[in-house]
Amino acid sequence: MAALPDLITVAQFRQLPEGGEFAYELHYGVVVAVPRPKARHLELQHRLLFRLGPKLAGFGAVRIEYPYRPVAEFDLRAADVAVISLKRWDAIDPDDNLRGAPDLVIEVKSPSNTQRQLQELVALCLANGAIECWIVDTERKSVSVVRSEGAAVVYNSGAAIPLASFGAGELAVDEIFA
Repeated sequence: MAALPDLITVAQFRQLPEGGEFAYELHYGVVVAVPRPKARHLELQHRLLFRLGPKLAGFGAVRIEYPYRPVAEFDLRAADVAVISLKRWDAIDPDDNLRGAPDLVIEVKSPSNTQRQLQELVALCLANGAIECWIVDTERKSVSVVRSEGAAVVYNSGAAIPLASFGAGELAVDEIFA
């Protein structure tokens, strides 16, 4: 039988040097190199931040590249865009990261993302506190929304994504890709 790999904890991961061509995340105790976002990706993240921020101000904080720990000891990831309720935001240890997934996790699909990776991310987040996960597809100009109760809907140009789970109205898909 083959030996199991040594799992890295969040505490050990934080001791590793930073910098270089890649950013790093901790997935299930394994260090994973993540390409740094390109300008188009960053621009879309900021557009989501500026569109969602005012709409969700009564619910909580909207942030980009936000670190969170979906599995406390062996996971440290960064959401492209995260929405965290005010109650959870106030409970975050300032010397740690959000425990569990943000209430809304938005992943901007990149060429490096596989379908399986996106499915695993959505399942991980929904199992660890997320109310919704969005996958933003810039090629198709669509947003796939998966809710914690299992409903999945794809929103295309001309449609609007309901924000009722966060006490707000809606966000037009065309505003995201404007």
